[in-house]
Amino acid sequence: MRNKISVLLVILLTSLSARAVEINYAVSFPQPQTHYADVVMQMNGCAADFLDVKMPVWIPGSYMIREFPRFVDVFEAYDKNGKVLSAEKVDKNTWRIQSSGVSSIKVHYQVYAFELSVRTSFVDEEHAFLNGSSIFMFVEDYLNNPVTVTISPAPSWKVISVALERVSENNPWKLKAPNYDELVDAPFEIGNHLVFTFTAAGVPHEVAMFGEGNFDVDRLKKDMSRIVDECTKVFGSHPGKRYVFFIHNLINGGGGLEHKNSTSIQVNKWGYSNSSSYIGFLSLVAHEYFHLWNVKRLRPVPLGPFNYSEENYTNLLWLAEGFTAYYDDMIVYRCGFMDEAEYLRTIAGSMSYCNNQMGAAFQSLSESSMDAWIKYYRSYENSSNASVSYYTKGSVVGALLDMEIINATNGNKSLDDFMKEMYHEFYVKNEKAFTQEDVMKMVEKISGKNMDSFFKDAVNSTLPLPMEKVVAELGLSLDDLNKKSTTTFSGINASATNGKLMVTSIVRNSPAWTSGINVNDELIAMDQYRFGDDLSKLISMKAPGDKVTFLVNRSGYIKSIALTLANTPYVKYSLNKSSAVSEQKSRNYKKWLD
Repeated sequence: MRNKISVLLVILLTSLSARAVEINYAVSFPQPQTHYADVVMQMNGCAADFLDVKMPVWIPGSYMIREFPRFVDVFEAYDKNGKVLSAEKVDKNTWRIQSSGVSSIKVHYQVYAFELSVRTSFVDEEHAFLNGSSIFMFVEDYLNNPVTVTISPAPSWKVISVALERVSENNPWKLKAPNYDELVDAPFEIGNHLVFTFTAAGVPHEVAMFGEGNFDVDRLKKDMSRIVDECTKVFGSHPGKRYVFFIHNLINGGGGLEHKNSTSIQVNKWGYSNSSSYIGFLSLVAHEYFHLWNVKRLRPVPLGPFNYSEENYTNLLWLAEGFTAYYDDMIVYRCGFMDEAEYLRTIAGSMSYCNNQMGAAFQSLSESSMDAWIKYYRSYENSSNASVSYYTKGSVVGALLDMEIINATNGNKSLDDFMKEMYHEFYVKNEKAFTQEDVMKMVEKISGKNMDSFFKDAVNSTLPLPMEKVVAELGLSLDDLNKKSTTTFSGINASATNGKLMVTSIVRNSPAWTSGINVNDELIAMDQYRFGDDLSKLISMKAPGDKVTFLVNRSGYIKSIALTLANTPYVKYSLNKSSAVSEQKSRNYKKWLD
């Protein structure tokens, strides 16, 4: 017993000692045109023989190892008197400092930042956008320690946007975070960007707009406020005190990334006046904002606290991302940005994807989630034949589960009730993460029906989703517009590159797949007729069943390949209301679109 008490005492004293360490970061940009961020990490109260200082290798929310340490070009350590401390790199993201009990250590390093995406950091003479996991190093034992960050902007930069709290209300350049997780989950936009604000769901929101564009600030305030309100209605309460949208208006680029109290979004700068692209932008806003609850607070077990040095595997991205993808369009519909017919077309399009993705027969949703680290973010020419998107298929599973709950409860409950109850049970009441078993139990509680077989088939197997059966419960029919059409199909996807028509991918089990046409083949001619820059023109002149001969250049070898063209295997679904349905199905349909 005495030995156990001694061990516990040592652990407690070590923990208390670690918590006593004060950590301060200082970030400056002496020559922003060179794309470097200069970082000083000051640690006071250390007392160890050596310290292992690490740089994250990935950013939460984007499930791929990005090797951020590769951008660190200078690393040096000093004691409080400026004496250089011995430091060596011991693995790809760890620098070991021989501190020999020194109580105050200053680490100085430089990070090259020249990738303007929602996942990385960027610095030039115009502005800096910093994602913390690619900027701030850490010591494992000090992850729970409070930190401060002092930003020294380039001389011409006057504005800073970040969701962190200020140390002093009068100084916007010195911020604080309760721990490392909170620090790296709060991006910085620094420069002279446009800032506007609005209040929605009782919470102040800031929008940091970098880059010009044809946006209308008043319209954005109104529309984004509606999205905030609709998202909040799903969960019943808002957890934030303040929220920041980072919007980068670019010629090229897109996507978003969620954070606990903010999100970063990239959008085409001239797309705001186009109805279709503007609705796409609003759907992205809704998607990232929905993550304020789903993922950032209501989360699967592996997604926090994070291991920043390696993959954090979960088989639940179909819920974390897929259900969020289902809700982004639903929120846009509920806000009135798309009408009923447009929404039905959107859902039908996602359902078409599920049947058209050949990889759905080889990879389940849970496997897709687990393999995100090596497959989703690293697509290659055979990806569509071997994998499925946990975003799109996950969104369809969310839609089907919504309909199943509505039908099981005679239109009294929906997926909203599931999401709200999950949020309150696991985050509000207990602040704990959930497992797939927890999900299944909650669905049974909300629906009053055991749905283990639904999850077994829809999530954990490669069986086709029961779309026609489930939509019929709402008085809908799922019709294939391609069923009676005749569209000639070869299975070849190609693009013009340097004046050559090159094969970029082959559809599994297609005529091209069976005949042996390869990716990277140059398509020269078909039946003695030379291809231009468009494969479809010649193919469309033929009919399904026609036999043709392709002339291809394969690494300098001219080869003839014969194949028999087929009719398209792709479906093009349309969701339609049945002409005569029961009163109950009508109520179910109304509940679904409430």
